[in-house]
Amino acid sequence: MTFHRYFDNTGTMKNKDAVRALSALAQESRLEVFRLLVRKGPSGLAAGELSEKLGLPPATMSFHLKELSNAGLITSKRESRSIIYSADFAHMQELINFLLENCCADNGGKC
Repeated sequence: MTFHRYFDNTGTMKNKDAVRALSALAQESRLEVFRLLVRKGPSGLAAGELSEKLGLPPATMSFHLKELSNAGLITSKRESRSIIYSADFAHMQELINFLLENCCADNGGKC
């Protein structure tokens, strides 16, 4: 039986994966990068375009993209001479589900 890489054997996101994702987003430039990629949808953007749109130097953008990628929040694919980055919507949904997993449980399930 194979499980998604962000899940433990009970099918829920692990605390450490949630912390890694939230930590990556807890930096203003990375949050801006991620939100821009969310707006762009699955088509994503090349690193150079991201740098231009957000006014960040390429080396700085590369660092932020690496952090977001290591946290599982973005994916990349090569298209010709460019690397296209896009938000990993499935992982973000897993994070949201993790955060809301026990919503209102101590209130009889009523919010």
